Amino acid sequence: MLQTIAAFDRLGEENAFAVLARATALAAEGKDVINLGIGQPDFKTPQHIVEAAIKALRDGHHGYTPATGLLATREAVVRRTLSTTGVEVSPDNVMILPGGKPTMYAAIVMFGEPGAEILYPDPGFPIYRSMIEFTGATPVPVPIREENGFAFSAEETLALITPRTRLLILNSPANPTGGVTPRAEIEKLVKGLEAHSDVAILSDEIYDVMTYDGETHTSLLQFPEIRERLIVLNGWSKTWAMTGWRLGWSIWPNSREGAHLYDKVRKLAVNCWSCVNAPSQFAGIAAIDGPQDEVERMMRAFDRRRRIVVEGLNSLPGVSCITPKGAFYAFPNITGTGWKAKQLASALLEETGVALIGGPDFGILGEGYIRLSYANSEENILRAIERIEAFLKK
Repeated sequence: MLQTIAAFDRLGEENAFAVLARATALAAEGKDVINLGIGQPDFKTPQHIVEAAIKALRDGHHGYTPATGLLATREAVVRRTLSTTGVEVSPDNVMILPGGKPTMYAAIVMFGEPGAEILYPDPGFPIYRSMIEFTGATPVPVPIREENGFAFSAEETLALITPRTRLLILNSPANPTGGVTPRAEIEKLVKGLEAHSDVAILSDEIYDVMTYDGETHTSLLQFPEIRERLIVLNGWSKTWAMTGWRLGWSIWPNSREGAHLYDKVRKLAVNCWSCVNAPSQFAGIAAIDGPQDEVERMMRAFDRRRRIVVEGLNSLPGVSCITPKGAFYAFPNITGTGWKAKQLASALLEETGVALIGGPDFGILGEGYIRLSYANSEENILRAIERIEAFLKK
């Protein structure tokens, strides 16, 4: 048998794709499946963005691009960052990547090694822990608690930092919980981090425009005291319904040491993915600089669905659900049903055709919860709630 290194045996997965594959297989067998599992907007990419990519192809943009991304694309990110955060960054600190995960990969392999500790949100996006374990570093979960509205606690987070901590990963608005951490809590965290100047910070802000009920996203870019060790992850996938385009960006520290980190990521790009294709980058420019009507329409639809989801979930026996303040996920508490989360999610898919994700797929603290994505139509959401209700009342 061929012998691979032990690191590959430590790699986890994003189970939403496994659920998607099973849902697809059941649909192919003729089962009526309602997929509330995958974190993917059900809207098409706005037409002017598609046309920009087609024009780029017709104009002959078929070759390699710089490993860091086209200057024009990086400049578009600079404009967008200024408009959404009020912070001016340099295009020399912006990296264009094939999606959001490469930024996680780059940051985690940059700081992760045996003996190091990396803090990550739990429940949280599963790739955080998977990549930490791949590097051999110790994953340290930062509890994301329902009683806090699924916001992280600055006090609890800071208490987990040790001399071995190399990287802190944050995510707000959050996947899978829909939690949004208030600015006051972020300010407490930033203040506390002053005592830990050797800890880098990765802020996953991919859902930055997706907030509700008057909540606003607070970018960590707005705190100059941590700017020299801050990495911000963002991208096009969620905001402009461009998941399949594989197009993301990250903003790296602006210090001399930050330039050193940026060059390491550039070298990683050269070794791993070379560059992002040109047509997607031209589409990305059009997304940022073009009309935002479709984004606003999508957010209004998500808001309506969010209310339907919360009302419906809270009507189910043994289920309670706090109102998510961001992203497009609900994370209901299902402990009152008597089911374990993954078993319930599996039974609902196989018996009712409703695809959901069990909370433990998002971390060791996810038991007792399931994730429901409301990136599906109102009609399908209502049908799914009816099926879940009938199943739980059997």
